[in-house]
Amino acid sequence: MTIHHYELCGADEKHVFSPHCWKTRMALAHKGLDFETVAVPFTKVATVENGEGRRVPVLRDGDTVIEESYEIAKYLDRAYPDKPSLFNGEGGEELTKFVISWSLTQLHPAVAKLAVYDIHNALAPEDQAFFRQTREKLFGCTLEEFDAKFPKNGEALATALVPMENLLGRQKFLGGDSPVFADYVVFGALQWLRTTCSQDHLPQEGAVADWFNRLLDMYDGMGRAVKAPA
Repeated sequence: MTIHHYELCGADEKHVFSPHCWKTRMALAHKGLDFETVAVPFTKVATVENGEGRRVPVLRDGDTVIEESYEIAKYLDRAYPDKPSLFNGEGGEELTKFVISWSLTQLHPAVAKLAVYDIHNALAPEDQAFFRQTREKLFGCTLEEFDAKFPKNGEALATALVPMENLLGRQKFLGGDSPVFADYVVFGALQWLRTTCSQDHLPQEGAVADWFNRLLDMYDGMGRAVKAPA
């Protein structure tokens, strides 16, 4: 039975950019599972699978429907124990919570300051209106004002990535010789930037750059195949 992966898209359904959805995409590929992507614009997310307040990613696997990338990853490890593990045990699950917290509080704000206006511009008109309304309420200012507040030099992102740079100078992945879900958590944040921003602010050299390129090329280059709109 086909696994359906509902994920956020821009005006072009092939433009899938959500950091959380990329975590799940990579997790499914890690498990070697066949899945079908169902692209969902911002204004349709809440109603996925007859929901009234869904958050993507949403996964349907047979009769099971589950949302939120970390919960999906835990489900995949339990439902498919014969496939490569995403956590390598309970300790890995718990440690991943720290990586998620670090990514959400350090990487995501740095990416948003660089890419939020490009995200808006990549959406269909009705989704632009939704995105503007919800983000301006969150930011307490217009998107234009938010975008103008922050320099577009990538320095804040580089600073946030220092712990990763130090660690990956000694090993190939956060998981050691091979990736685990924690790798995909950080990959999702950087892929979000790569697939939305009109300028390239990603590290061009060093351990993080090498790690990111390795992940872009994994699983038949699934990550590299999606790019920011021209």
